[in-house]
Amino acid sequence: MPVFPGTETPCIEDVFTHEVHGFWEHKLTLFSHVGTHIDAPAHMIKGAPTLDKMTTDRFIGPGICVDCTHRNQNAPVISIDDLLPYESEISEIDFVLLNTGWYKHWGRNEYFTNYPALSPNAARWLMEFDLKGVGVDVISIDSAESSGYEVHTILLEHGTIIIENLTDLHLLPSDGFIFSCLPLKFDEADGSPVRAIAID
Repeated sequence: MPVFPGTETPCIEDVFTHEVHGFWEHKLTLFSHVGTHIDAPAHMIKGAPTLDKMTTDRFIGPGICVDCTHRNQNAPVISIDDLLPYESEISEIDFVLLNTGWYKHWGRNEYFTNYPALSPNAARWLMEFDLKGVGVDVISIDSAESSGYEVHTILLEHGTIIIENLTDLHLLPSDGFIFSCLPLKFDEADGSPVRAIAID
């Protein structure tokens, strides 16, 4: 599985088998921010809430998908202008998912560089709404070329979770859906892999 540079890849091992033990069981070794996953506020902000301290309703609610597929390596910044056409919908929902189409590069080196990313100003604009989360189909909500984690910080300071490495956002209905990204519940969860789903 491709992971953020510097993170170890997950390891999935057969430990018990039907043939030897009479049952099948795997050992999973993985970081909290691999695959499709959530960032908790505590991921970037010391003392901020972890996922296990949040109620389950924070991870499910109405959402919309914003078409950002015109953004590419030649124009990678997702701006307020890209979001404004969706302003009335955003004011009524909990989750905004940004469809850049970049997930098509999953498994290749280009997935990690020059991908479309939310601008800090666009992130601040989104925080004018009462959102539970913002999701992207790229490795990070901050650009690969940024020197810090400004967009992460803007969203997480507001208690807004971040969902990264989403895929197939082009399949989502244009008139909205119920989005769910329930995390694993473990103590002091700074993040967690999730099985993100949309219900029409």
